[in-house]
Amino acid sequence: MPDFKTYRTNVKIGNWNEEQHLEEHVRSKYMRRREKGELTAQRVDFLKHNILSPVELSVTTDGALHFGDVVMLLNVGDTGECSALGINAYIDHMTKIPSPGIKGPCGVSAGRSIQPCVRTAFIITSVDGTPEGATLHYEQSFALKTTSDFTGGMYLTSDVQTFRKCALRSRLQEVNLDERECFLSWWKLVHFDPQERLEHEGLPVPANVNVVVLHCKTNQALAVMEHFVLGTTYGNEYEVTAHTFLDTHRAEKSNNHWILCTADPDAEGLLLLNRLKSEGNCVSLPRENPDDPTEYIRCSVCNYREDR
Repeated sequence: MPDFKTYRTNVKIGNWNEEQHLEEHVRSKYMRRREKGELTAQRVDFLKHNILSPVELSVTTDGALHFGDVVMLLNVGDTGECSALGINAYIDHMTKIPSPGIKGPCGVSAGRSIQPCVRTAFIITSVDGTPEGATLHYEQSFALKTTSDFTGGMYLTSDVQTFRKCALRSRLQEVNLDERECFLSWWKLVHFDPQERLEHEGLPVPANVNVVVLHCKTNQALAVMEHFVLGTTYGNEYEVTAHTFLDTHRAEKSNNHWILCTADPDAEGLLLLNRLKSEGNCVSLPRENPDDPTEYIRCSVCNYREDR
């Protein structure tokens, strides 16, 4: 048999007609989805554009927290790096009816980005009829609600751990966001030092200091799991659960300590981070590695570290 091609390159063989129509159908379907903004990349960009929109935090004039304040929840772990509680929403949580937004239930996580935005800002909401603007006290029940209409006004919620309802990585008590406001979304603040907890009961809660956030139903503390990393749309972040971690002195560990941050009335940004730059509130300490001459400043109030 001669060793040469029996067909030219422009000769169509096989199911060429069906393949051509299939390619045209796929191309036209792609164009329709792109015009409607239904492509995965477009949906991710739309989600990030709305959920990462800047939000102005509340400014406290008397140094205390109040109902109706917009705050950020920051945790300072053992490593000294802040992580902020945020909404862990995917494109599957998005809905178009009646308006574009996020539907619950939706997860939460703790990320290194500490910029105030729709994702990281929460409103201190009353659950016992306390008027808005009233001072929040230790051991007083409240709810944490998302800020914008895009997030649907969901509440930070938790429930008793079960075999089928638990955190994804650690298998501890799950924390998520739900549209219903009920007893499962009730929280309270207690002093981070157990020896001073009784003396502070009923007193106003100062802003920008360490506190322990307890779930009213299960009495478990909100915690950041620094050893369990979640791959999210916003990068690798830590899992958030409701579990009380105690040390040998029966005191809550650092991953149970939270700071409800407010805005700085005298400058832009968070009051906590601006206070770090004050030499009166921070002391210079060397790094753990003696070979590294770089120093960092540590806040004497929150123990947060910032590189110089």
